[in-house]
Amino acid sequence: MTSANLPVYLDYAATTPLAPEVWAEMAPYFASSFANPASIYTPALEVRQAVEDARRRVAEAVGADPGEIFFTSGGTEADNWAIKGCAEMCSEDRRHALVSGIEHKAVLEPFQWLARHGFQIEILPVDGCGLVDPQEVERRIRRDTFLVSVMHANNEVGTIQPVEQIGAICRAHGVVFHMDAVQTLGKVPLNVRHIPVDLMTLSAHKIYGPKGVGALYVRRGLRIAPLHHGGEQEQGIRAGTLNVPGIVGFGAAAALASREMDTTPARLLHLRDRLVKGVLAIAPEASLTGSGTRRLPNNAHFVVEGVEGEALLLALDALGVCASAGSACTAGSNEPSHVLLAMGFPPQRARGALRLTVGRPTTEADVEYAMDAIGRAIGELRRMRQTHTLATWRREVDNSGRMGL
Repeated sequence: MTSANLPVYLDYAATTPLAPEVWAEMAPYFASSFANPASIYTPALEVRQAVEDARRRVAEAVGADPGEIFFTSGGTEADNWAIKGCAEMCSEDRRHALVSGIEHKAVLEPFQWLARHGFQIEILPVDGCGLVDPQEVERRIRRDTFLVSVMHANNEVGTIQPVEQIGAICRAHGVVFHMDAVQTLGKVPLNVRHIPVDLMTLSAHKIYGPKGVGALYVRRGLRIAPLHHGGEQEQGIRAGTLNVPGIVGFGAAAALASREMDTTPARLLHLRDRLVKGVLAIAPEASLTGSGTRRLPNNAHFVVEGVEGEALLLALDALGVCASAGSACTAGSNEPSHVLLAMGFPPQRARGALRLTVGRPTTEADVEYAMDAIGRAIGELRRMRQTHTLATWRREVDNSGRMGL
């Protein structure tokens, strides 16, 4: 086992640390350059220019025009705005929408809200790898379909969807296509000139930018209703004083991601593949989920037979490894992952989920340590399974703060 700096953080799909160069650009806008960009005096105009520079940088990162980028408080707001704003603009004879069954809750729950308000929402199935079949999308589109929402890559299992084909089908049928790209920005090529997408969700804190800021790409010519009202910011369709430090940070993070696109994904892929190979060798009880080929370069997701995922995460935490079972937004839930259930996993097996995601700071030593820790944790949990319940395990970890290994 190679030594590593503890804790070893392997949850970059949940969030990333703020890059130092991003913080350096943000810092002045917390204090010295504090003016409201909506004002008309010189200091405010300088701040407004910083916002527009950030808008341009985010737009360049995804091949969009700056006027197609609207800043939000994060990915959740952008998802809600895309779905509800599109629904509000559709005619009475177009009340049907399609959404994949493995979307983030920030997408699924707005669609559930629409269903309670008279819309017909149909769930698109996925195969055992978590892939949506484009032909199934085309088969289910109806004359009254107004929206299709399929994420670019899944936040739990890392499967990358065939969004180019899905978008082309939607465009051929005159249906709006929304794509949550929160997990793909900075990791795989993302260009709205190549993907026929109408609405696209982005988030800063997944690319070494600040939390609390995101963006919605709205294709020029498409009209969506405001999600909330009270001001003329963002071309009059997203009210509220702009989060200038966050927006500047988002622009800096987007520019950083663009500069590193030629090198970072390959490095992440190497570390991820080493992690996958090592975990499968050390823990025969584990099996890799998601697509073997259409996959985010930093994502390794497993189900571990006969092990409760929450107990495994507690064991790894005690050994100094930060990991997750899936989406950070559902952490603490006793329910099995809706993503794994949609992929056909039985509930008991789905409860043994383990997600490991590498990032810019991850080292070879981190991967070596994590592989060893996973093997030790699974072995100890199997040994203790006959005499310990999950509640007992929690009490032991709370009392000792470490595993007795």
